[in-house]
Order: sequence, then C-alpha cells, then structure tokens
Amino acid sequence: MENRNLKGFVLWFSGLSAAGKTTVADEVFRLLEENGNTIERLDGDIVRDSLTNKLSFSKEDRDENIKRIGFVSGLLAKNGVGVISSFITPYEEQRKNLRKNIKNFILVYVKTSLETCEKRDPKGLYEKARKGEIKNFTGVSDPYEIPENAEIVVDTEKLSPEESAQEVFEYLKEKKLI
Repeated sequence: MENRNLKGFVLWFSGLSAAGKTTVADEVFRLLEENGNTIERLDGDIVRDSLTNKLSFSKEDRDENIKRIGFVSGLLAKNGVGVISSFITPYEEQRKNLRKNIKNFILVYVKTSLETCEKRDPKGLYEKARKGEIKNFTGVSDPYEIPENAEIVVDTEKLSPEESAQEVFEYLKEKKLI
C-alpha cells in the first residue's frame, strides 16, 4: 500500500500513568492505519523491554530513556513515517529537547487528574508508590510538569478514547501531515 503521509511526524503522548495515553494512541494508530498512512508505534512498556531495558527510574535514566526514544522517533519521521510515541515524559525540559531535535513534533497532552489516574490504575502502581514500594513515581514522589505548549490537549475525563483520537486525527489533516 502506498504511504498516504504527506510528511513524517511524531505524535508524542505525554501524561500521568493511567491517564489514557496508550488507549488513545492505539486508537489514533488504528485510524491512521485504516487511512493508509505509514505509521509506527512506540510505547513505554514495549520499549523498556528492548531499547532501554538497562535503565532505572532515576531522573538521569528517565531523561536518557526519553532521549533514546526521541532519537528513534526522529529518525523514522525524517524518513516519512508517522510515529506515535506514548511516554509519561514528566519534565518540561525533556519535551523542549524533543521539540528542538524532531521535525514535525506534535505534543499531545493527555490531561487527566491524579485522582482519576489512581482510580483507573490497572497495575496498582499508585498504591505501591504511596506505600513507598516504588521510588520516584511520577505524580506521587516525583513531579509531573504540566506541558506549557502542547499542540493538542485531550481530556480523557470528558472525552472517550475514540473522541480523543478523532481530535488528533483531525489536527493531522488540518496541518496537512496526512
């Protein structure tokens, strides 16, 4: 099938754990695939098993994790691929570096309250973090800096994953990336 991307791009989904990043990103992937776009999907759980498996959750290692994933995302985008990357990416400095180094970088902030994320938490990570079993956990013992300049904000407390994904899809069409 012919690539229907007009340009390569990186959709970078940022938000708290259990905000809905993966769910919305998977739905965007489905829409783009159905549209005939050439697309790749990078997600935290998958990448940690391969590309960044020796890194811890210290600030330095989380920065390195994002730097490596950003490099791979940028390479793919430079070659006409649409990339969907979903990572907490809690620090504004990380996001600024990604934006500086990746052409057609689009930050998607998956906005969800900490309370809702804790209620949704499928892995029980927030509970473990509150008990002190997980150190440096974003939103509990480490900050999440709300993005200053996201191109797209989807509020998963108000929008379904499908509605959120449609907003992202429409943005890509409006910007003539697909």
